[in-house]
Amino acid sequence: MKPHIEEALLSLRLADRDIKAFEVLSDSPEVHLSVACFHAQQAVEKSLKSALFAHEIEFGRTHDLVKLAQLLRSRGIVVPVSDSQLRMLNPFAVTFRYDEADIDTLPKEDTAELVESTRAWAAAAVETVRKREEKDAGKND
Repeated sequence: MKPHIEEALLSLRLADRDIKAFEVLSDSPEVHLSVACFHAQQAVEKSLKSALFAHEIEFGRTHDLVKLAQLLRSRGIVVPVSDSQLRMLNPFAVTFRYDEADIDTLPKEDTAELVESTRAWAAAAVETVRKREEKDAGKND
């Protein structure tokens, strides 16, 4: 398997860890929603990055979900979530980890759906690229 596909699959596995943390933490009445949303942001970030890896699109060190989505769109790749949805999660990457500021959040259920839909889309994108490359490699043999 090519290194960029391996990196994409690793990113998906890491996203799965954050998804599980989000699910567990968001169900706990003892945990502030901002802590759970940090993991939601991380899961979406890793899912978007997995698609970027699969498509061999370079990106710098960033936690900006909108920027990552725009990189994908600039290559004609349709991302299943809006910039406004992504903007709602962006502050949890850094700001909310080090500040008690009030940040508007999406309802827990909407956040969960955004996380799951982005993860499912990313997995399908990686698999499509992987299969295409396998098929192309078979033609060259």
